Amino acid sequence: MLYRLIGIIGFTLILTSCATSQGAKEMVKNKASERTSEKLPYAAIPDYPEAYTTGAVLGRLIDALGFRYYWATEGLREEDRSFDPGGDNRSPENVLTHLYGLSSTIVNASLGKPNIRPGVPAPESWEEKRKQTLLNFKKASDILKASSQEEVGASKIIFQRGENQSSFNYWHMINGPITDAIYHVGQITSYRRSSGNPINPTVNVFMGTAGER
Repeated sequence: MLYRLIGIIGFTLILTSCATSQGAKEMVKNKASERTSEKLPYAAIPDYPEAYTTGAVLGRLIDALGFRYYWATEGLREEDRSFDPGGDNRSPENVLTHLYGLSSTIVNASLGKPNIRPGVPAPESWEEKRKQTLLNFKKASDILKASSQEEVGASKIIFQRGENQSSFNYWHMINGPITDAIYHVGQITSYRRSSGNPINPTVNVFMGTAGER
């Protein structure tokens, strides 16, 4: 009887230890995920620029895009990214890859760098793709806010394929990549709602803030 009692106690301790260990692992995993999210820009929209300059307005427009993208993709699951919208629509994964490409075009224009075609492939991991997209938006915004009106006016969108290069006035950045990206962020928001994982309901795009889900 004593040996049996000792055995039961020992088995119980093992189960408790395993559960505690698993719980600790989940806690560490969740904390690591939280730290990663905290390091990424646009969980909240930045403070107002000091003045209404050309660069500040364009930078703020990209900030708004970055904020919307952050929350459209925060907590996005694999099943959301592989959701089939039906018809001839792009899959969410393809839309997210396209958004990465648009973010690259936006930041390259602010740096005065040509967009090489075919472009560099997007990062394979979803986490890295999301991170680089957000960092591209933030970098472009920061550069524009620090640019004079003359510098913004001289900026060009440059595309290069082999030896052939074409450039376009920066006005095309507004009706092209920036608003195109906003459009596609709306697609992701719609798709994830259809796949049963809507965005955080506390997101306030007017104020540029969000609370706990």
